[in-house]
Amino acid sequence: MDQGESKFTTNSFRLSLVDASQTVKHLSPLSDTSFDYTPSDRIMLRDKDGLYHLGDLNIMLKKEGESNWRRYSTAEQRRPIDKLPVKGNILAAADLSATLPADIPVKIKRYWETLDGDLVLRFQITNNSSEKVEIGSLGIPLIFNNILEGKSLDEAHHDNVFFDPYIGQDAGYLLVNRLHGKGGSMLVLPHQNAGFEAYNPLNDDPTPKGVIFEGFHEWLIHSKANSETEWIGVEQWNEPTSTILASGEVKDFSLKFVIAPSIREIENKLIQEQRPVAISLPGYIVPMNEKSNLFIKYPNKIANITVYPEDALTIKRKGDTNNGWSHFEIEGREWGRARLSVIYEDKTLQTINYKVIKSQEQVVNDLGNFLTTEQWYENDGDLFGRSPSVMNYDYDKKEILTQERRSWFVGLSDEAGAGSWLAAIMKQLIQPEREEVEKMKRFLNETLWGGIQHDSDSTKYGVRKSLFYYEPELMPEGTYSDSIRFRGWEAWSIENAEDLGRSYNYPHVAAAHWVMYHLGRNRGYDDIDWKLSLKNAYYTSIAMMKFAPYYAQFGQMEGSVFLYILLDLQREGFTEMASELEAEMKKRADHWNSLEYPFGSEMPWDSTGQEEVYMWTSYFGFDDKADVTLNAILAYMPTVPHWGYNGSARRYWDFVYGGKLARIERQLHHYGSGLNAIPVLDAFW
Repeated sequence: MDQGESKFTTNSFRLSLVDASQTVKHLSPLSDTSFDYTPSDRIMLRDKDGLYHLGDLNIMLKKEGESNWRRYSTAEQRRPIDKLPVKGNILAAADLSATLPADIPVKIKRYWETLDGDLVLRFQITNNSSEKVEIGSLGIPLIFNNILEGKSLDEAHHDNVFFDPYIGQDAGYLLVNRLHGKGGSMLVLPHQNAGFEAYNPLNDDPTPKGVIFEGFHEWLIHSKANSETEWIGVEQWNEPTSTILASGEVKDFSLKFVIAPSIREIENKLIQEQRPVAISLPGYIVPMNEKSNLFIKYPNKIANITVYPEDALTIKRKGDTNNGWSHFEIEGREWGRARLSVIYEDKTLQTINYKVIKSQEQVVNDLGNFLTTEQWYENDGDLFGRSPSVMNYDYDKKEILTQERRSWFVGLSDEAGAGSWLAAIMKQLIQPEREEVEKMKRFLNETLWGGIQHDSDSTKYGVRKSLFYYEPELMPEGTYSDSIRFRGWEAWSIENAEDLGRSYNYPHVAAAHWVMYHLGRNRGYDDIDWKLSLKNAYYTSIAMMKFAPYYAQFGQMEGSVFLYILLDLQREGFTEMASELEAEMKKRADHWNSLEYPFGSEMPWDSTGQEEVYMWTSYFGFDDKADVTLNAILAYMPTVPHWGYNGSARRYWDFVYGGKLARIERQLHHYGSGLNAIPVLDAFW
C-alpha cells in the first residue's frame, strides 16, 4: 500500500488501482462516488497474503503427461508486480510473474482497459513451456463489498452490496446490487473466452465468515480440475471444461463491467450489450402438468438446442413475438434437474437450468403424506412432552430426530423445530386430507396447547422457545445421548427453553390456530370450534406484544398471518378484537415508518421481516416505506435463468441454525424466498 495508487475514469466508473499489485482499491459508479463496490473501507486490514482482491487470478493446470493438477494464485504470496507500458485504450498493465511461483509453466499478464468507454479486465496467458499445458481451472475472484461487520442497517444499505450469478456459460453474468435496491445495478459480463461455467466459493480467503459476511466467490471459466479434485463425484450446473495451450500459444480471457440503470432494467441492458437473454414464464421450476413459456432474444439465430438429460424436457418452437423474441414451449418429462443448451450461429453457448417436479397437487400431497407419516412422532414416554407431533427428520439416516446439540432442532419451536409441523398444518389450508387433519388436531390439542403454548394463568397464550432442554442433573440417567456433545449456548437450560420472549415463535402458533379456524369455518370440519380457533389466533397475536415486546418491534417471518387474522376478525364481526389487534399492529407500523430501513431482527442484517413490514406498511398507507421494502427485496431476490437462484431470497447463515451441516454459504430457496414472494406478488397484482 505504501507504493501509492493510480486513478482512472471510464464511462461508468472511477477506478483506483494499488500500484504494487494493480488490484482494485476503489471502484465507484460515477452516479454516486460516495459509494464503492469493493471493500475499500477494509483495504488496510486486507493488505495481506491470501486475501483476495478484484484483479486476482486462480489457475489449476498440468503439463502433458502429468496426472496431478497444480494450483497457483496471485493472492497466495504477494510481491510487487512488473508494470508494462500502456497505450491506446489500456489503462494499466502488468506481468504477474513476480507474484507467482517460479515453476509455473505459463506467463500471465493482466490488463485493465476500456472498450467503447466500458471497463474491461483481461488476462493474457502464454504457454512458456515446451509441452502442451492444460488449464483445468481458471477463476477470477469477484471481490465486492458484502462485509457487513460493524455497520448499522442504514450504513449497510448505503455501503454494501449483494451479488448473485447467472451460471449460463457465454450468456452468464454476475449481478451486483446495493442493499437498498435503488440506483444502478452492476453487471459483470463475459467478454472474451470467459463463459460463466461455475461459481466457486473462495473458502481459502481467511476473512471470517458469519452472519456479517457470506464469503467471496470466483467466476470459473474452466472447472474440469475442480470437478476432478474437491468437487469429485458431484454433478455441476454446466459440463466442466478445460483449455489446452500448445507450446508458445497465447490466449486472452476477459470480463466487462457495465451498469444497468436499475434492477428492473437489467434485461434491457443485456440486450443493449448484445448478450443472449432468456426469460421463462412462470419460471424455471416446471411441474409436469404445466407448460412453461421460454422467450429468447439475441442478434444471432439459434443453431441448435439440446437437453440434458436427453428426455428430461421437451421443447417446441412457437414462433416469434412481435418485438423479436423467439418463443418456445417447455414441458417437463423426467423429475429432477435439466439443462437446456442453446447454441447460436456465432458459436455462443447459453445454458438454462430447469428443475422438473411432479404436478403441484402431487407435490403438496406428497408433502402432507411424508410429514404426517415418516415424520409423525408417537411416544407416550417422551420426557419432554413432544408426542404426538411432526418432528424434525434426518433424511440421511431415514429417522426422526429426537436429540440434537442445538436444542431448538428437537424442541418443536423456533424455525428449525417448528418448520415441519407448521408445514403440515399449512398444507391443510390449501389441500386438506381428513386423516392428516385428525393428526394435526391431536398435535394442536395435546402438544401445542398446554405444551409449546401456555394454556392458563398469567402467561396464557405465551409461546416457549423449546420443549426440549438440556438438564442432565434434573433428568433420569440415560435421557441424553452420549454421542452428542451438549455444550455452550446451544444446549438450552430449562429456563432458556421456557422463555416466552422470542417473538418469532408466535406467528407459527398463530398460523396453526388460524388454519384450524378456516377448516372449521368453511372446509367441512364441523367438529372444530372455528370461533375458538380464530380467538386463539387473535390472543396469540396479542400475546406476542405482551410477552415478547423487544423482538416484536421487528418484522416477523410469516408475520403476514397477523394481517390475515385481522381481516378474518373484521369479516366475522369480532369488532373489539379486530380494533385492538389493528391498534397494536399500527404501533409497529408507525415505528417502521420512522426508520429508513426497517429490516432489523435478532441478526445484524436480515431479510426476515420484509414480508410483514411490506404488508402492514401497505395496509396502513405508508406507501413510501412499502416501496423501500420492495426495492430491498428485489436487491437480493434475483431473477435469472436458473431454477436455483431465480427468486431465491438472500440467506446464508441458516444452515448454522437450521441445517444438519452447520456452515455459512449462499442458500437456495430458503423459506425467505416464499415469504418474500408474498410482497412481490402483491405488488405485481
